[in-house]
Amino acid sequence: MKFGVNILNFGPGMGPSVLSRWARTAESLGYHLVMISDHVAVTDDVQAHYPVPFYEPFVTLAWLAGITKNVELGTTVAILPYRNPLVTARMGANIDQVSNGRFIFGVGVGWAKEEFEALGVPFEKRGAISDEYLSAIKEHWTKGTVSRGGRFASYTGVHTAPGPARPPPIWVGGSSDPALRRTVRFGDAWHPIHERLQLADAEAKRVPGFCPRIRLEITGKPLDEQTRLPGQGTLDQIRGDLEALGSLNAEYVLFDSYAGKPEGRRDSEADLLMFKTLAEQVLDVKREKLR
Repeated sequence: MKFGVNILNFGPGMGPSVLSRWARTAESLGYHLVMISDHVAVTDDVQAHYPVPFYEPFVTLAWLAGITKNVELGTTVAILPYRNPLVTARMGANIDQVSNGRFIFGVGVGWAKEEFEALGVPFEKRGAISDEYLSAIKEHWTKGTVSRGGRFASYTGVHTAPGPARPPPIWVGGSSDPALRRTVRFGDAWHPIHERLQLADAEAKRVPGFCPRIRLEITGKPLDEQTRLPGQGTLDQIRGDLEALGSLNAEYVLFDSYAGKPEGRRDSEADLLMFKTLAEQVLDVKREKLR
């Protein structure tokens, strides 16, 4: 099992020095992966959860590739309908090239209706657009020239070089039936976010791989097992969560310190201290036991 850090790329005080500190700290602590989230137009519905300044994920990851050496870099998750698939495919391939094969492509269909409207993308067609775009991106990463005559992506004789160092792994977010079908059809792993996972449910999904993102909140006292999410609670409770995820054959676990609302956000130093505590008191043990 490998472990990752969700770098918060938004909000007051965010900037290059903070982003680089998160990435360098995660790598120095031995985390295997850093990922960042995606929004293009910060409309009011986005701002309520992910306030500006918001740093664009592909540009930021390309920059982080140059200031890190070994840690993997990914999106959690890139919203597929927001960008022409040729643009997304080229950016992803280039990041994978400059990072020497460290890019992981986490994807989703999106939820912010006002953002879709601002971008001129039909919200009600986001699932169909995502499927077609994802197919196009995969083709772009494996062929020298591509042509398509689809409903949402149509072009002829597009040359793709430079290709990625290797086709980046695709992690598909979402828990709906269409999302799970998308995972099976296109993905290398299912990437659920902040789910209350049960063994029987996860086994029934029969997904290619399992790489969840879970909420990280270390507390001094145990939290109620009926209401807490995986990753929340004492170090012992989190150890138990990792054992449960290991029994589900989780390949990666991405830890997210953001509670979803700006008013509850800790400062970066408090978050990084929490990741340091987790790495030193929990994850080294789990790596030896669950490797």
